[in-house]
Amino acid sequence: MAGLSVLLLTPPLTQLNTPYPSTAFLTGFLRSQGIACHQADLGIEMVLHLFSRAGLQQVFDSIRAQGEKLPEEAMQMLAMEQSYLGKIAPVVEFLQGRNPALAVHLARAGVLPQGPRFRRRPAFARRVPLEDRAKQYATWFLEDLADLVQATLSPYFALSRYAEHIARSASSFTAMETALAEPPNLTDRCMLDALWAHLDRLDPSLVGLSVPFPGNLYGGFRIAQAIKQRRPDILVALGGGYANTELRRVSDLRVFDYVDFITLDDGERPLLSLVEHLAGTRPRRALCRTFYRDADRVVYANDPTAKDFTMGDVGCPTYDGLTLDRYLTILDSTNRMHRLWSEGHWNKLTVAHGCYWKQCTFCDVGLNYISRYEMTPTDRLIGQIEQLVAETGSRGFHFVDEAAPPAALKALALALLERGLTISWWGNIRFEEAFTPDLCRLLAASGCIAVTAGLEAASDRLLEKIKKGITVDQTALVAAAFKEAGILIHAYLMYGCPSETVQETVDSLERVRQLIEAGLIQSAFWHRFTATAHSPIGRNPVANGIRIVGPEFHGFAENDLLHQDPRSKTPEWLGEGLRRSMLNYLEGRGLQLDVREWFDREVPLPQVLPTWINCLLKNRIVKDDPLAERRFVWFGGQPVCEPAGRETRLILPGRTTDQAVTLPTPEAQWLDGLIRQSTPQNNPSNPYPLLRETTTTFPGTAQEFEIFLKTTSWKKIRNAGLLLV
Repeated sequence: MAGLSVLLLTPPLTQLNTPYPSTAFLTGFLRSQGIACHQADLGIEMVLHLFSRAGLQQVFDSIRAQGEKLPEEAMQMLAMEQSYLGKIAPVVEFLQGRNPALAVHLARAGVLPQGPRFRRRPAFARRVPLEDRAKQYATWFLEDLADLVQATLSPYFALSRYAEHIARSASSFTAMETALAEPPNLTDRCMLDALWAHLDRLDPSLVGLSVPFPGNLYGGFRIAQAIKQRRPDILVALGGGYANTELRRVSDLRVFDYVDFITLDDGERPLLSLVEHLAGTRPRRALCRTFYRDADRVVYANDPTAKDFTMGDVGCPTYDGLTLDRYLTILDSTNRMHRLWSEGHWNKLTVAHGCYWKQCTFCDVGLNYISRYEMTPTDRLIGQIEQLVAETGSRGFHFVDEAAPPAALKALALALLERGLTISWWGNIRFEEAFTPDLCRLLAASGCIAVTAGLEAASDRLLEKIKKGITVDQTALVAAAFKEAGILIHAYLMYGCPSETVQETVDSLERVRQLIEAGLIQSAFWHRFTATAHSPIGRNPVANGIRIVGPEFHGFAENDLLHQDPRSKTPEWLGEGLRRSMLNYLEGRGLQLDVREWFDREVPLPQVLPTWINCLLKNRIVKDDPLAERRFVWFGGQPVCEPAGRETRLILPGRTTDQAVTLPTPEAQWLDGLIRQSTPQNNPSNPYPLLRETTTTFPGTAQEFEIFLKTTSWKKIRNAGLLLV
């Protein structure tokens, strides 16, 4: 396919601290197929242009040129123009990590001009480190400027989303077309300046726009519009998470005045098919999962012979072309878990495609990104990790699974330990009972620092109705296992589920309060339940006791549905109380308050026992079943044997402290051999010992072995680092 090249773009805006991974995955794949492919993140480029001295000068000049009456807060900021201009470059450098020595200076009161964002924040707690204070001051400084731009020059601009309201529930394309008919505003022009630089340098045959969220859609169409006006010879394709969930029935011809193609689901096969089409080796009607316009109709092409690539065949993501040292840390909370989303670069990989559970009634379980489940081969995953460490120099990894399977994470952890690979990683899981205390300790030993998971409705009745497959007690016990291993947890929460009552919402908040107070979860986020077009609830609303009342489909997007629930008594105003409580809980405030105090209106007394979590943990039983199908893994140092008459003293070096046990010499020798066999080593022919098989090697009877498993010595050995997984 000589002469053809692809440019993959992420429109504004996703995260500012690290690139969204879609273009990195697709660039790596296309290059593995011998196709010239480049990538760029126009969001970070737009923001960095805006937040430069020249860009900010343009902002202030443009505001004054309007000659309009400004809000008092905007007038105050304009009066501090020189201070903002003088501080913008140092602040950006500091948030990029290029000049950490500025922390002491920026954390001092009065160094940065303080606009409305500063005045809306509570005072810092004494425990907040100076560097974090500086990061928050610098963040509020940029947020003030972003608010100024939004209020005066670009009503669509925000640091995390861009014109999201246009794309939300956009059943008709009219609102988008109306917005695009307006002349590009200042931030649009910053984005387009970055676009032209890439097009002039690369002259691609095809531009692919990755639109993962509603907040990327306006930027994507503004980019497509500009390309059609200035470079109509370049073909434009749009894909990504938004297209996959919202544009599966697109039929409005106007959409294709801007883009030539819309692709669905995993982009590897559709993009390769498009390149083959451009090369003349594939007819348009044989494209893969792709919409296009043919005269006066929208056509959906899907060649049934074009199979998806397996997880072992998609290549390795690459960040080549994305200047990682230019991304910004935006620290809106000092909460240890919450800040993982906004601080530092994370290499993104996938342990498994899709979801192994795929039964939740609120989830898009019928769509490809959920329904097609396939694990990445462990050796392949390790190879990708090694390749990305070498390319980026970063040892931080975020596994962006729908739900990483416990078995796959166990295999990954063992492989990391066997190869001596040191990384720091986190990812999304389900609150499965398979995450035992020992498995959590193994994950932590391999570098796991945090997990995210959906608790959703913290009510057993509702969890059963939405087929979540977990209980609240189970969630708490799994969370306790992660806590004991030193792994942080973020929980996704939902209120307003079909038939949910205010009492259940208040009870859910009380359970969440107790979980946070006990240190079992470190952060969480509430969102209101929404029926979606591709979920079991959306497809069969009557069976779930609701009625869909809109919106009417007008040929563009279809996902979020409006519904009526005659049984639900959860009004919208509950959301503000839930949001307010969580903002305080994240910072360790208000955990002793009655949860009713977070709401502006009267709500019932929680019916959850105030001792629920303490009693649950107190009565927890963890024991070793000698017949269990689990294997021993040792992650401590090699034991030292010291003879003591007929007994032997074993010193078991741990990662923080040593343990010592004195055993009859035969038992000590058996234990020494067991530990050596259980030590991770890159030798597939030497499997980890099975617990039930170990019974036969123990120097004693099966009954004596069961007794040994209940001794204090065995407990010390297990605590020292002998795991059963």
